[in-house]
Amino acid sequence: MGSNVARKLIRSHLAEGEMMPGRPIGLRIDQTLTQDATGTLVMLELEAMDLDRVRTELSAQYVDHNLVQEDFKNADDHLFLRSACRRFGIWYSPAGNGVSHPVHQERFGKPGKTLLGSDSHTPAAGAIGMLAIGAGGLDVAMAMAGQPFYINMPKIWGIRLTGTLPDWVSAKDVILEMLRRHDVSGGIGCVIEYYGPGLAGLSAMDRHVIANMGAELGATSTVFPADAEVRRFLKSQNREADWMELTADADADYDLHNEIDLSGLEPLIAMPSSPGNVIPVREAAGQEIYQGYVGSSANPGYRDFAVAAEIVKGKRIDDRVSFDVNPTSRQILENLVRDGHLLNLIQAGARIHQAGCNGCIGMGQAPATGKISLRTVPRNFPGRSGTREDKVCLVSPETAAASALKGVITDPRDLNMPYPHVADPEQPILNRQMLVPPLSREEARNVTLEKGPNVASLPTFDSLPDRLELQVLLKVGDNISTDAIMPAGARVLPYRSNIPKIAEFAFDMVDQTYSQRAKALAGADGHAVVGGSNYGQGSSREHAALAPRYLGLRVVLARGFARIHRQNLINFGILPLEFADPADYDQVESGEVLVLTDLHRELRQGRVSIENRNRKRTFEGRLTLSPRQADALMAGGLINWVKKQI
Repeated sequence: MGSNVARKLIRSHLAEGEMMPGRPIGLRIDQTLTQDATGTLVMLELEAMDLDRVRTELSAQYVDHNLVQEDFKNADDHLFLRSACRRFGIWYSPAGNGVSHPVHQERFGKPGKTLLGSDSHTPAAGAIGMLAIGAGGLDVAMAMAGQPFYINMPKIWGIRLTGTLPDWVSAKDVILEMLRRHDVSGGIGCVIEYYGPGLAGLSAMDRHVIANMGAELGATSTVFPADAEVRRFLKSQNREADWMELTADADADYDLHNEIDLSGLEPLIAMPSSPGNVIPVREAAGQEIYQGYVGSSANPGYRDFAVAAEIVKGKRIDDRVSFDVNPTSRQILENLVRDGHLLNLIQAGARIHQAGCNGCIGMGQAPATGKISLRTVPRNFPGRSGTREDKVCLVSPETAAASALKGVITDPRDLNMPYPHVADPEQPILNRQMLVPPLSREEARNVTLEKGPNVASLPTFDSLPDRLELQVLLKVGDNISTDAIMPAGARVLPYRSNIPKIAEFAFDMVDQTYSQRAKALAGADGHAVVGGSNYGQGSSREHAALAPRYLGLRVVLARGFARIHRQNLINFGILPLEFADPADYDQVESGEVLVLTDLHRELRQGRVSIENRNRKRTFEGRLTLSPRQADALMAGGLINWVKKQI
């Protein structure tokens, strides 16, 4: 039996373990990606490890999230990141240069390589035949220090594409169709691999759209072959020498199978407030909107902006609508200017913002209270936009532009115009000047980290006691996201380098009293949180584990966990226990007291006895740990464990 692309990538980077689904494996990491919302902690972690220089083939740091400089905090952090890049041998992409994922694909991505990123949308790089995985910052820091990345061997889920996308249907509708079929947890434990004749009609940036939002399915990663289209893309970036062919063998098999006939797709929309709440646009048509939004890592390509520009060319958007355009890289912005598309957008009434993530994570462009915002972003979790009572819908650029013209949700097929077929430029303007290369090892030794007053050292945590008596401080339902645990946006993320301060916002979207109640338990063993299934979906930000741990969180007891957040909990010494019997979820409420004894022995056995003191009943929690994970938990977190090894 032949091999698929994902297995070829894993096999060529296997450092430890067996390639049996569910078994622990260690992967050699070639490249790393960090962004400023998570990278500040990564750099502080490298400092805490006394790392001299990164040991990857290439590491790159992007400033793309926290661009709003309403005071000193973001600006100070940008300088800190620049100094850390100079100190540790990392490429630096400054504010305004663009979103990490498309810029990395333009400049650094290489077929056949592995990429680990402290951003959950890192799998976007799978568009060009990389094995790209999102992880918590501490795992990325370990990879930068030359350590393997540990994960359970995923199943490989083959999606065969046939047919050709109809007019007014684009790559965003492909991934929305996947979410319509499988919802936000359908890809857990899987690498999704797309193959088949339908690939011929998808550009490298179209594939980027699909690979990016595989994260919303809960997938470990998404992989496309490195075929002739990837070669064309790299050639257009003057990097054809970085191309290597990487395709599935003719007789390759997959652990799971599915098929999509692209010819049968129609414009789709994810309604508030989940990427999995997908229906045809025609079923939502006619509802008044406040905002149309084009950009983000989920629709970052030249054609995504150019097709919107052609739709609104010579027209005027509805005067009620804020039509926000967020270029995803300076290079793409330059090409839109050269080709006249930016002028068309401006003349139609678009608001042009700097190249970066911006409103995708609540950094500006927040919608009006309770009004519908149509966005080409990857997520619409409640409040992520910056407006607590938001109604964000996920759509394609075609639907966003058509609706901005009409002032209501509009199926773009209903526009009285021919479809504007737009291709990526074969000879784009290339912008390499803004990327700052690493210093030499000798020069780097003389660099001092620049720390402003908002950059605080990482807190230290104690090891795991053998007995815990914990009050359940909070109980939440299914699919709680890291945006709910630790909000994004201009109000919160500027404190990303200051754990005591950012901890004040923990669970703010769920219970605004949580941090105060947690602080009131100071002196106790700590506290517990109870969750439903897919706990911790979404962003990779480790603040969602680190800040609650700072407030005393020792145990999360849930029906199930999202992969990245589960590992982040372990990394900071928090026990991620699953109900052995999911029905026991209904037997624990906020305010009750849980007692866990003989923990050191039981966690290594994978089953922990939990006494609910209020109900006088005992039930079991389970957790599957590698010896390394168990050691890290016992030590009180991965940093403590690493220090012991050193």
